[in-house]
Amino acid sequence: MRVLAVVPARGGSAGVPLKNLALVGGVPLVTRAVRACLRAELVDEVVVSTDHAGIAETARQAGATVVDRPEELSGSTASSESAVLHALDALDADPEVVVLVQCTSAFIDPADLSAAVRKVLAGQADSVVSGLPTHEFLWTASGGGVNHDPAIRPRRQDREPQFRENGAFYVMRTSGLRERGHRFFGEVAVQPVPPQHAIEIDDPEDLELVRALAPFLDEPEPIDVDAVITDFDGVHTDDRAYVDSEGREMVLVSRSDGMGVSLLKRSGVKVLVMSTERNPVVAARARKLGVPVLQGLADKRTVLRDWLDIEGLDPAKVAYVGNDVNDLGPMAEVGWPIATPDAHPRVRAAARVVLTRPGGSGAVRELCDRVVAARPAAPVAEARTERRLGPVEIGDVLVGDGEPVYVIGEIGINHNGDLDIARRLIDVAADAGCQAVKFQKRTPAICVPEEQKGQIRQTPWGEMTYLEYKERTEFGHDEYRQIAKYCDERGLHWFASPWDVPSVEFLEEMEVLAHKVASASVADHELLRVLAATGKPVILSTGMSTLPEIDQAVEILGTDKLIMMHATSTYPLPPEEANLRTITTLKERYGVPVGYSGHERGLQISLAAVTLGAVCVERHITLDRTMWGSDHAASLEPSGLEHLVRDIRIIEQAMGDGVKRVFPGEEAPKARLRRVTV
Repeated sequence: MRVLAVVPARGGSAGVPLKNLALVGGVPLVTRAVRACLRAELVDEVVVSTDHAGIAETARQAGATVVDRPEELSGSTASSESAVLHALDALDADPEVVVLVQCTSAFIDPADLSAAVRKVLAGQADSVVSGLPTHEFLWTASGGGVNHDPAIRPRRQDREPQFRENGAFYVMRTSGLRERGHRFFGEVAVQPVPPQHAIEIDDPEDLELVRALAPFLDEPEPIDVDAVITDFDGVHTDDRAYVDSEGREMVLVSRSDGMGVSLLKRSGVKVLVMSTERNPVVAARARKLGVPVLQGLADKRTVLRDWLDIEGLDPAKVAYVGNDVNDLGPMAEVGWPIATPDAHPRVRAAARVVLTRPGGSGAVRELCDRVVAARPAAPVAEARTERRLGPVEIGDVLVGDGEPVYVIGEIGINHNGDLDIARRLIDVAADAGCQAVKFQKRTPAICVPEEQKGQIRQTPWGEMTYLEYKERTEFGHDEYRQIAKYCDERGLHWFASPWDVPSVEFLEEMEVLAHKVASASVADHELLRVLAATGKPVILSTGMSTLPEIDQAVEILGTDKLIMMHATSTYPLPPEEANLRTITTLKERYGVPVGYSGHERGLQISLAAVTLGAVCVERHITLDRTMWGSDHAASLEPSGLEHLVRDIRIIEQAMGDGVKRVFPGEEAPKARLRRVTV
């Protein structure tokens, strides 16, 4: 053994009683220290030295070896070095390096710990201390400068940083510690740590501070549960109520919570709302979410225990989310007690997880996402072997083999942010005989890469940043309401490709009939999960995707309402990259209707796709290919779209049923020309 980590953790503490068992982010401080050591790649073994049975048991559960610390080394005057030396003797261990790790630092980075160990192993230092870089000027109480001359005030950038010892860890050559009896000897070096990792817990205020920071600094842990139970006020709402003159209450909830609950139910997680009060608002929200609710509960803990028994659930695999002291009882019954960030301090202290979003502002959605992330994915083999191949219903139209080809005019962003152009393109699609038009919906602040947001673009509206340009061409609620109304008047379906989760929620508010997944989003599993939760038909484009990537997308989306589109994301598409036989490959592999999304010039490749069995054809459309914008050049103008739809309908008639027969038109030529010999 080259490196041994020792965590002194006595039961007594003057500032915070039983501090080493205090929960931060739902995890005892001693466990956090042990985990940091175990995750440090150069640490071979972790030992906790303690005089307290509860700390000892917690340390063992975390994976540490426990050394019983004698009474004479457990008082407030005993040094940490004495605990380390005793642990070495008790284990009869002689590692090359010993690490002293303090429980009072809740956010130790294993990488920092390993870097410090590496300095000692490499002979760069005999002792390494963790320290916070600082440029602060220090003063004595009498007004004297400690680390500076008060008459000289150099700029920060002209001064080398100094380091404040933060007490998180000390790495020592074992022989030097035994010889000197203290942690600093020989060549001493500093391992810099960032401010967020340098907080030391000495009093209750420090403990509250690190508890508040934990949701933001800890790596989010997937929450593996079979049921989620929530309080209502302060979890689904911001704990406020609006009361009208008749005494009726209204509350504010987050739409994204509804999508999250849908994801939970789809993944097989049971959901229950519990409320101390009996209120029609609670019942109405539960109906909207499609989940059961128990109201008017004087003893939530007993009711919860009974419900778990009836449902046959293991409490260890159940999450309860609360925000006030009446939630402490049910929180104690489950394996995953969870609090909102603005919950009562006692509730936050009892929580295994503290969420980052407040009640009414996405707290439920945050929890749902973490629960869904922990759920096992359905085996992809099931998706590939299921041979459904039946049609998918979009509105009043069936899309699939044996049905008329579903032709989509892809308006995308070719409207250039102009509602009048959008209406004219809808007219083009309707006049040509399309069944649907499709748009693209983005939240530019999310979708535009950071490095591109500030890039300057020359546009028809003048010079602007790329982010401003993308925002300029996005339609909002008012425009899409007019689009929906106009499409209905022209007898067209309409939907869009959402490029981010808020855009899905936007389109759901617009009550679209279906959703389209752009080729660029095939690997955006968060987006796919949200789309699957809508329960609506999904059209999945497969450009720039491998079969394993498509497999994963199908795992998430399922096949019940899935239409797949063969596509090659080259603009414009050269014939040699069309690879149309992939249409057959996708049908055989996934057992779903397969269409074609084309980006080529001309009509031939799209028409060939129909002869190979494409049940749906999508082409970008424009008023004029010379218009300003990225997609116009690879789009069809009105006459081209008319010819495409006309020729598709001719091909449908020409394909026939595959039964060889003599048609009526052949009878006369047969009688006149057929020569029969025997």
